[in-house]
Order: sequence, then structure tokens, then C-alpha cells
Amino acid sequence: MTNILPAVRSLKDFEKLIDSPYKELVLLDIHIGHLESHMKTMHDHGFKVYIHLDLIRGLSVSTEALEFIQQKFKPYGIITTRGKMISKAKSLKMKTILRVFLIDSASVEKSIDLIRQTEPDLIEVLPGTVPKMIHFFSNVQNVDVIAGGLIETTQEVEHALQAGAKFVTTSKKDLWFR
Repeated sequence: MTNILPAVRSLKDFEKLIDSPYKELVLLDIHIGHLESHMKTMHDHGFKVYIHLDLIRGLSVSTEALEFIQQKFKPYGIITTRGKMISKAKSLKMKTILRVFLIDSASVEKSIDLIRQTEPDLIEVLPGTVPKMIHFFSNVQNVDVIAGGLIETTQEVEHALQAGAKFVTTSKKDLWFR
């Protein structure tokens, strides 16, 4: 299903996608020493890769690190919780996904402010099992939404999409091919 944005943690996970209809993915939780080989393999198979900046082990999240990643690894885009990184990535002509954690009304207000300031290409709403908030951001705030976090069933995927999510991101491989 192309409304899934697979979240890959290893090359073994990635291998399941090679002959699939997917051509975009999120690379999570990787050691900086493995980034080059993973990116080469994924690019060689024609994939557009979003790197989750906050989850690269061995590299601090800074504008200088982002410039290095963009120059050396050429990702399609990035995911981060940091507005400063969204702004820098946009200046480098990269696609951007702002990850927001919605735990209370204060975090919702803070997220709205950050979205307005940075204008990311997409936002990832966590947890992705809250259709009310997916609807709020996708329809009321008019932002493309990715639902992520705690998505474990086909029904949760469907609810997120019905609420207005453009994509659902999950590392649950059985949902990639539902």
C-alpha cells in the first residue's frame, strides 16, 4: 500500500522493500559508520531516503552536521523535531518532515507555532493513533500529515488515513504489505 512510509532500521528490513511498489522510506536509528553503505544501497535501488537526523548515533544534530549529511549522502529529505534543522534543510533544498509529539494542549500550541515558523513539507504526528489530532492538523491547520508511532494494526492505519493522514509511517513490516 503506497500510503505507508516504511521506517527501516536495517538493511535486512530494506531488502524486503527492493521489489515492492515503495520508492520512499525513512531511515531510523543508524550508526554514522553505517550510513554511507546503507545510503548507497538504497540509492542504487532507486529509493528516496528521509534520514531521521535525531536518531543518527555518533553525530550531533547541528546545522554543520546537516550540511555534511546533505553533501556526503544526498538524502531526499530529513525528519527531525528541531525547527532549526527544518529551516536549514529547506535552505539546502531538501524535503522536510517535522516530527511533533502531541501529549497535551501546550504541546499542540507549541507545534502549531513551530509549523508556522518553519513551514515543513510534512509533519509527523505522534502518536499516530489519535485521529482527532490528525484531522486537526490536516484539515484545520492545512498541513500534510504523516501518522507515526504506536501504529500496530491495519485498523489503526485505516483510521489514520480516514482522519486525513497522507501517509502512515511504521516499522511493523507486516503492515508494509497489508
